[in-house]
Amino acid sequence: MSPKFLQLVTHPFKFRLFLLTKLPSAYFSGVRVRYVDEEKCLVTVPYKWFSKNPFRSTYFACLSMAAEMSTGVLAMASTFEQKPAVSMLVLKMEANFIKKASGITTFTCDEGSRIQQVVREAMSSGKSVSVTVRAVGKDKEENIVADFAITWGFKAKAS
Repeated sequence: MSPKFLQLVTHPFKFRLFLLTKLPSAYFSGVRVRYVDEEKCLVTVPYKWFSKNPFRSTYFACLSMAAEMSTGVLAMASTFEQKPAVSMLVLKMEANFIKKASGITTFTCDEGSRIQQVVREAMSSGKSVSVTVRAVGKDKEENIVADFAITWGFKAKAS
């Protein structure tokens, strides 16, 4: 993982500015990156006024944003400043909602090496390549709240 990318993602002001300008719904919902390294990313989403639904739990779309971000940060890290540039896109998402999310939910994706391998394959082949990775959301008691399978597509851009 590029130290420059890591510095951008972990800098509280710069990343929040990125969220505010590029992903305002994630910003206002309170979605935050709590930890990231080459292999793993932890993202939280709180239960609060902006992220709640009428059933006194976190709205599924807010849970989905946090799950996608836990995988997306690892994908962005793998494509950051690559030559040639690599485009990335969510192709598919499947979710299982297991338990009511009524507090802070932490999503973990620990498949950074799989994402890196697929990005390298996309760069060397010049073809579109995809990978499905998991993001598991847990509450503060470590109970699984939701389990996501997110499929990312990568393709090296023509130089």
